[in-house]
Amino acid sequence: MSYNKLLDMHTHTDNSPDGKDAIMYMCEYAQKNGLRAIAFTDHCEVDDYKQNKDASKRIRQSCFESIKARKIYTGRLIISSGVELGQPTFDLQTSEEIIEKYKFDIILASIHNLRNKQDFFYMDYTKEDVDALMREYFTELVGVAKWNGFDSLAHLTYPLRYIKGKYNIDVDLKKYYDYTDEILKTLAQNGKALEINTSGLRRSLGDIMPSKDFVKRFKELGGEYITIGSDAHEAKDIGSGIDQAMETCIECGFDYIALYQGRVPIMIPIE
Repeated sequence: MSYNKLLDMHTHTDNSPDGKDAIMYMCEYAQKNGLRAIAFTDHCEVDDYKQNKDASKRIRQSCFESIKARKIYTGRLIISSGVELGQPTFDLQTSEEIIEKYKFDIILASIHNLRNKQDFFYMDYTKEDVDALMREYFTELVGVAKWNGFDSLAHLTYPLRYIKGKYNIDVDLKKYYDYTDEILKTLAQNGKALEINTSGLRRSLGDIMPSKDFVKRFKELGGEYITIGSDAHEAKDIGSGIDQAMETCIECGFDYIALYQGRVPIMIPIE
């Protein structure tokens, strides 16, 4: 099914270390491909922020370019200036300083690596205790949810992108329902959004993150806000999988998705 009012609330530009395309080019692509709104949420890894000389510069430039693009595309494309805060609870003071310094429209929170470990992307899971790793990961996400300094929790099942998608190791997520229920319940109680991340659809994982079961469970636990993001790192992936994610929303009982402006959720009906 094809939907109107497509929103992509999770994208990365060349202001992310792993991003490819400039904001203006991504805006042009988004408009030509029928998107109504886009958020630029470039990476900011909090546990590396003070050691990385380029981190502050990249976020500042992302915000500047987003605001500039917003003026140029007025009436054609809604643009939100955002950030993806990785590991925010590893250094809460720095997280708060970043949030205070920039006027973001949307803040995504995520965990890309465990404490004193490399990004899940780089790990060799044939040499890891996957069960212990997943328990530690979800424990960290419980802390992030309780911190409550963000707007939407990004890619709840992120490690599966590599554990299952790259190494083809099956993970029984039922073992971690106590953790995920606490995360989803906390999001719901605090009025925070759960992100449906579509990047797995164009990777070997072959599914959204989190899967439909978790989206449905979020609704059962009182969740109200859903954001949808492609996690695009180049223009060609903007909006990828958004239709399928919106279909999942409908199937799970959500009639609206959230667009964030000034860190306030604007409910957009799924049409």
